[in-house]
Amino acid sequence: MTIDEKIGKTLQELGVKDAAGVEELFKEVGAAMQQERLLVVERASAQGAEPLNLAKALRDRWLARKNGILTRIDENWLKPAPRELKAAVGKKFNSLRLSASSSHGLEVDEIIASVMIVRGAAPKLRLLSAEAELPSDLTLPGLRRSLGSIHPIIRVQREIEDIFLGLGFKIETGPEIESVYYNFDALNIPETHPARDDFDTIYIDSKTLLRTHTSPVQIHAMEKFVREGGQGGLYIITPGKCYRHDNPDATHSPMFHQVEGLAVDTDITFADLKGTLDYFAKKFFGEKTRTSFTPSFFPFTEPSGEVAVSCHVCDGRGCRTCKESGWIEVMGCGMVHPHVLKNGGIDPERYSGWAFGLGIDRFTMARYNINDIQLFFQGDVRFLEQF
Repeated sequence: MTIDEKIGKTLQELGVKDAAGVEELFKEVGAAMQQERLLVVERASAQGAEPLNLAKALRDRWLARKNGILTRIDENWLKPAPRELKAAVGKKFNSLRLSASSSHGLEVDEIIASVMIVRGAAPKLRLLSAEAELPSDLTLPGLRRSLGSIHPIIRVQREIEDIFLGLGFKIETGPEIESVYYNFDALNIPETHPARDDFDTIYIDSKTLLRTHTSPVQIHAMEKFVREGGQGGLYIITPGKCYRHDNPDATHSPMFHQVEGLAVDTDITFADLKGTLDYFAKKFFGEKTRTSFTPSFFPFTEPSGEVAVSCHVCDGRGCRTCKESGWIEVMGCGMVHPHVLKNGGIDPERYSGWAFGLGIDRFTMARYNINDIQLFFQGDVRFLEQF
């Protein structure tokens, strides 16, 4: 029975019942691998054939992921092996894989080097391709490795950061695994609050979870602000990843990116918030952009509002993009709730503040006219190389 026939059968079908039988079987396979390698070296050396193609064919026969010999051994010998033989088969299988990648294994450049030694032209350097055996033409352009590009979400995040850095804000970051206190309680969302139901999702244990927004960073920043003396006001943005138990679709993902902003100082009003966000909208969407603020509700701000910008497609006249309304909702905002200021260690009688939050993924979709958020996370090079 040939090696190809044996690797198509299970150990039970081959009559292997103990570790000694396993060792004998893998010894036969190892010998066959080395014998085929020697035949390739001899053939390429004697006939003067091109060693690269022969070496690649041998490597694919043994190491191909779909139908290579090692893959079939894994499928037919290792995975269905009885419990008492599993350890012995696994040990021999790992040794066989290491042997295949050793200096006398199935690596293409090692086989080519062996051929060149037999031919009497031992290379001083490892040969990595067929081109290494050909005369060099120095007039040809060099080979350049293709460079990666910045992911569209990171590109838009940096653009948002640059706008607020220009206004004097600082960037603050925090842990993605957050405590229940900082993620909910400190932000005026107690366990009994109905607004918590939509966020109370991906827990690590009873006291920690994957953060559902970047708002916890605001509490950390306020505590740090108090520890450092509380001078000059607090102006920060908090970009980062967030997690919620959302079913993936064209507009939802269980992991997404967010930027929140926080300003805390004396004599801060809603007018300052509106002016800042109107400036940001014009910088990001264009100088002709108009903003609209409508009342809303968030547990951590009071009063709260939703911010919409005039549609960048129809300039507010009404189209399919804005659902004929002329406006596109882009973020939530509001004055920081006094309870949240207290939880951050700040006296609400002396200080006031405002905050906002926006989804970077949605802004990126609007910027590049992308209709499916899942494209950002699928790693398709054809999509990513467009940016």
